[in-house]
Amino acid sequence: MADLFAAIWDTGQRAQHGCGVSGAATGLAIGAGIALIVITSVSVLRTLVVPRGLISRLSMFGDRNLHRLFRMAARRARTYAGKDRILTYEGPVRLLGYLVLWLSILLMAFSLIFWPFEDSFPAAIAAAGSAMFTLGFVPVSGPVPYAAAFLAAAAGLSVVALEIAYLPSIYGAFNRREVLVTMLSSRAGSPPWGPEVLARHALIGSLGDMPQFFRDWELWAADLAESHTNYPVLLAFRSPEPLRSWVVALNAMLDAAALYLTLAPRRAPSQANSFIRMGYVSLREIATVLRIDFDPDPLPEDPIDLTYEEFRAAAEMLDETGFPREVSPQEAWTQFHGWRVNYEALVYDIANRTTAPPGLWSGHRDGLAGVVFAPERPRHRHPGGEETHVHSVGE
Repeated sequence: MADLFAAIWDTGQRAQHGCGVSGAATGLAIGAGIALIVITSVSVLRTLVVPRGLISRLSMFGDRNLHRLFRMAARRARTYAGKDRILTYEGPVRLLGYLVLWLSILLMAFSLIFWPFEDSFPAAIAAAGSAMFTLGFVPVSGPVPYAAAFLAAAAGLSVVALEIAYLPSIYGAFNRREVLVTMLSSRAGSPPWGPEVLARHALIGSLGDMPQFFRDWELWAADLAESHTNYPVLLAFRSPEPLRSWVVALNAMLDAAALYLTLAPRRAPSQANSFIRMGYVSLREIATVLRIDFDPDPLPEDPIDLTYEEFRAAAEMLDETGFPREVSPQEAWTQFHGWRVNYEALVYDIANRTTAPPGLWSGHRDGLAGVVFAPERPRHRHPGGEETHVHSVGE
């Protein structure tokens, strides 16, 4: 070890005469380069390797700035479809941004290390780039440049390899997320709405499917909490269809479960209760990653934005579909309010931050004042019979 430091000192002293870097500056440059390597390595490990939902400050810096740029660009679009087209690229660009950011900082770090041993800083950049990307067009000599070249090559290849290995996990989690979101669009339209979920199942006499459906969504919510906290970049990935969104879909299913439990408490499946708890737990974990403040133990009487008039209108619409309501809307409202207070504010905040499609009961969106999309219900037809149509609240 002493011989290595002696070699570094002797080589640095010889290099000073060629590039004009003083002894103090030599140590400062090499120390700064090593510090940047450590910072970048920690960021790569926390983002790509450690499965704990840890977000490095470096990755967070890149995410925030890219998100700000995309929001600014989307703000220029006047329609939701235009905003969605722009924001579709945010997730992939973030992945590319990680790679560019890490490689750029590593290039700067190794350039600082090579600087005392080259004629100028541009020459140091060329040597570092040649070593990092294994191009080999700039020869190096001396024990320290040789060691730095090997380390630069290993660092560059490792970062690229880890990023490539990261992609299957990202897209696998994305595909798992979108399966039930797509299925819900066939059962409740797009964007989905809680009362519409129950209404369509009641119209076709398939309320008996709801216990398993709620069970599937409970497992989905658990997977969402695990995947979107471990890989926060997934929050920037949008559904393939503009009016689909994981957060709006989750909100619709939470409302459907809460409506079932409060309007028909004796018939409601127990799976609805378990799903609601898993649903708002997953939202809280995602909110923690996004640095969203929330009350971990809200009171059932705490205020919510949804009004009793909106709730009553939805209950009356469900009556038209044949939903087996057991209590009056006024009686059910207190219980429904107590359920919704656990997730409403979180859904609204996350939906607004991600510019999710503004569906019914899903909150406002910045830049889309007054825009609300209601699901279009298909005509209810029978072979040889008359066509019936039940109006939804959104019509």
